[in-house]
Amino acid sequence: MSLQGKRIFVTGGSRGIGLAIALRAAQDGAKIAIAAKTADPHPKLPGTIFTAAEEIKAAGGEALAIQCDIRDEAQIEDAIAKTVQAFGGLDILINNASAINLTPTLATPAKRFDLMFDVNVRGTFLTSQAAIPHLKESAKAGRNPHILTLSPPLSMKAKWFKNHVAYTMAKYGMSMCVLGMAEELKRDGVAVNALWPRTAIDTAALQMIPGVDTAACRKPEILADAAHVILNRNSAECTGNFFVDDEVLASIGVTDLEKYSVVPGTKDFLLDFFLD
Repeated sequence: MSLQGKRIFVTGGSRGIGLAIALRAAQDGAKIAIAAKTADPHPKLPGTIFTAAEEIKAAGGEALAIQCDIRDEAQIEDAIAKTVQAFGGLDILINNASAINLTPTLATPAKRFDLMFDVNVRGTFLTSQAAIPHLKESAKAGRNPHILTLSPPLSMKAKWFKNHVAYTMAKYGMSMCVLGMAEELKRDGVAVNALWPRTAIDTAALQMIPGVDTAACRKPEILADAAHVILNRNSAECTGNFFVDDEVLASIGVTDLEKYSVVPGTKDFLLDFFLD
């Protein structure tokens, strides 16, 4: 399996899961555009689009750093256009950018609600919309195009809504994009799938949430390796799936996940939301 020469666009890829997916693809020699807001160092979060690009190059890939706020339609269209111009096309879109606010209804101000819906739902929809014409061209050229969105399996159980209804709706909005676009683009040979972790993942964003014990988490590399498997599958056949990271790895015989533990030997992991 290899992503050599694949032209990839990653939203929110300056750190965390998005960067891990990019670095795994870079090891194969992929061409990767990192589209994120962070051009200048953040006071609390590590990484910028430029440091991410340097890491991608060091890992063996080509990199394009693009400052892009996916709440802005014009910036999305410009970022996709720059990627296509630089790489000669587009084969893979990773919808990774996401905003999180784990608050109940009365503690969720409108600006936080709007941020989650603008980034998670609107951003995923509009970035996919801008990428789709180029992914259709990729399919015609036999280049196995994929959209992979970091969002959970859909469930209508009230327990996933009751503690943070706005966040759940915003993440499920991303998943509904997957559900609908997979069916819409099936005839075009463009795969659309979702990927979600079994356990909480140790990222800088997670560390900013009070009370989270990152020692009970796994590393972002588990999602990077799972994404690598999915993106190598036949786009005409592998679509409309809501994948979970450990299940994807098990499908290729990888069941020893110890190397992904933040703390070696951990047995009791903090489980992620949305998995029954």
